[in-house]
Amino acid sequence: MKLAIALCATLAAALQAPLQIHNHNDNPKLTVSKSLFTELEELARIVDIAYCVGTPAPGISKPFECPSRCGDFDSFELVTTWNTGILLSESCGYIALSHAPAAKRVIVAFRGTYSITNTIADLATIPQEYVPYPGAEGNKSGPTVPKCEDCLVHMGFHSSWKNTKDVILPDVQISMEENPGYELVLVGHSLGGAIAALAGLDLVGRGYNPTVTTFGEPRLGNQAFADYVDARFNLSRNGTNAADYEPSNFRRVTHVNDPIPLLPLEEWGYMPHGGEIFLNNSELPPELEDAYHCAGSHDPSCSAGTASSASHRWGIPTRFKIWQLFFAHRDYFWRLGLCVPEYWLWFDNKKVD
Repeated sequence: MKLAIALCATLAAALQAPLQIHNHNDNPKLTVSKSLFTELEELARIVDIAYCVGTPAPGISKPFECPSRCGDFDSFELVTTWNTGILLSESCGYIALSHAPAAKRVIVAFRGTYSITNTIADLATIPQEYVPYPGAEGNKSGPTVPKCEDCLVHMGFHSSWKNTKDVILPDVQISMEENPGYELVLVGHSLGGAIAALAGLDLVGRGYNPTVTTFGEPRLGNQAFADYVDARFNLSRNGTNAADYEPSNFRRVTHVNDPIPLLPLEEWGYMPHGGEIFLNNSELPPELEDAYHCAGSHDPSCSAGTASSASHRWGIPTRFKIWQLFFAHRDYFWRLGLCVPEYWLWFDNKKVD
């Protein structure tokens, strides 16, 4: 009962007014490049495969096989999978090598939660102090890492990463050492996006240069923490054309009507970081013109404009179909969160009114 009340209260506060597809004609769109759009679409399929981890057999197996989209990636080689929670409440995912003729990459894919209810419950915890690597571990060797002054981070997300890093970091290190010239790529959806972001910060502190892409990433910490992420990934950009934002080592992809990037609430002290790319289309799949770069972390043309800050009504408008939120959070290029044969995906990716 307490969980249900907390869930309703959190959603109600996040959705103080009906979410709408906004008309963004007031500001020119900085549409992403075709190459970046193609890369993001591919990464959406790559992270979708992570939902096969922690499911009943067959899951993901070597060389790179699963019931879902593994057939799209003939040159992939599975390194390992992980699951840190017996109740699927922690971190799950996989590490794979992407060999030529595809781009040469070491890919770490972080799965989100199966239940959006669990996601919201995960958001309802207090923040804790954030100490960047190596400070938290007392390891003073390696690169000098700037301090994160007055930084607070979501306790649940931070705990999930702490439980994950000892499992995956040895395989990441070995994969990078054995495959020189390969790019380190982190990708995550939902809760997995939060963990991917924290993993990216940790790996930067360890001397790596990862490219991080998240889909539906929730807010991670306070303003000081958001500023720290911006500084570490050079996300404080305010350009007049798309070239000013590309290339970037952190792409925070959000979707029209997805409430999760607005949570936890600003009233609780949580703020978004930069690097946002907004998908302004509820249809699947989106077109190139639907994806554009956002200026800063509070661009009203992007996810920040999907929630009204003028009113503080506790209640969800009756005309708003709450279950559409669940689809909006999953709809990133394709409907994510499934591990089913590819021909089933055609039916699930149809628009639900």
